Amino acid sequence: MAEPRSIDAAAAPSRQSLLALGWLNFFLSGMQSAFGPVAAAYLAAQQWSAKDIGFVLSIGSAAGLVSQIPGGELLDVVRSKRLLVAIGVVTVASSILILRLWPSFAMVTLAQVLQGMTVGVLGPAIIAITLGLVGHANLAERLGRNQRFAAAGGIAATVAMAVIAYSGSRWTMFVPVALALPLLAALSRIRGDEIDFRRASGAGSAPRGDPQTRGRHLDLLRNRRLLIFAACAVLFQVANASMLPLVGGMLAAEAGRHAAPLLAALIIVPQLVVALFAPWVGRRAEQRGRKPLLLIGFAALPIRALLFALFSDPLALIVIQILDGITGAVLGVMTALVIADVMEGTGRFNLAQGFFGTLMGLGTSLSTTLSGLIVHHFGHAVGFASLAAEALVALLVLALFLPETKDAHLA
Repeated sequence: MAEPRSIDAAAAPSRQSLLALGWLNFFLSGMQSAFGPVAAAYLAAQQWSAKDIGFVLSIGSAAGLVSQIPGGELLDVVRSKRLLVAIGVVTVASSILILRLWPSFAMVTLAQVLQGMTVGVLGPAIIAITLGLVGHANLAERLGRNQRFAAAGGIAATVAMAVIAYSGSRWTMFVPVALALPLLAALSRIRGDEIDFRRASGAGSAPRGDPQTRGRHLDLLRNRRLLIFAACAVLFQVANASMLPLVGGMLAAEAGRHAAPLLAALIIVPQLVVALFAPWVGRRAEQRGRKPLLLIGFAALPIRALLFALFSDPLALIVIQILDGITGAVLGVMTALVIADVMEGTGRFNLAQGFFGTLMGLGTSLSTTLSGLIVHHFGHAVGFASLAAEALVALLVLALFLPETKDAHLA
């Protein structure tokens, strides 16, 4: 599966590779839906305590956080991105099987660690392959298509597992395992000779040879646009990461046995919006620039938080989640695109992805801790109001300090 060294040729991937890339996103999203809330629900059904579930999920999150920067470095230097994806897919499938077949504390902990180790490679590798295939000029639109396939895959897997679980079958967790086979088939259909190694690491049109590897960590800290965008993203994540769990907690307390289907609707509605609008976001970003769309995506978050503070009717909560879909469509495309903009020509695009992922993970941890404390002492309404304030700060920092990044390398 090794991709040979390539020269700086125009990006002209075949229809076969592009179609396979779409299905790769579809099946990978479906596989990864087995972790998080689904894993927690499965362990709860196995009579695990909330404390033990939280502990093993935290271990998986920590492993994912630690894997981000090493994973990015690996992607910048390893030529065969497809081989890394294949290894990651087999690892995730093995983790799900361990979770399903041996739900003891030690084995579930091992499964969470193995799955967490793939976090810093799988998602970033798909983006690197995309960049290597289509080049920077076509990245925005292709990222939008990737997001459409990924959202559709997440919806399909979630619905399939929900239907199987509702029927009382014990085969629920085998759905994402089964997706590994078509995923690997799609991966094999992406032509390795079409993935340009220099483009995939953001080296652009630099002289032929391997991307520079010395001093790259310090270069990230000198990149002003990257640091500003990272600060905006961390503030955004502090406000966003705990919002859906807080809503889920409200539903569990008020809706009783109807909470599970309502929570599923809260997850699926934003995915539908992403599937519908992500390709448009990609096209618009290339036509009009990144910042106007970023402002829309960030602005939807404080509005959503305030509406959650004001309304508790289940139907209203589901409608409000449309705003989450708008944010997801924008950020799902813009995050990788802005990083590619500000890192173009450096050969350190994937390291920057890892750096960004680490900061986002820290923002997630901070979000759940802060919101949990606020809700415990002051209630859900104040908790959502505090998230709205944090989201507003993120929006203001973005509006005031982040310049337009399209063609940033020419500035």
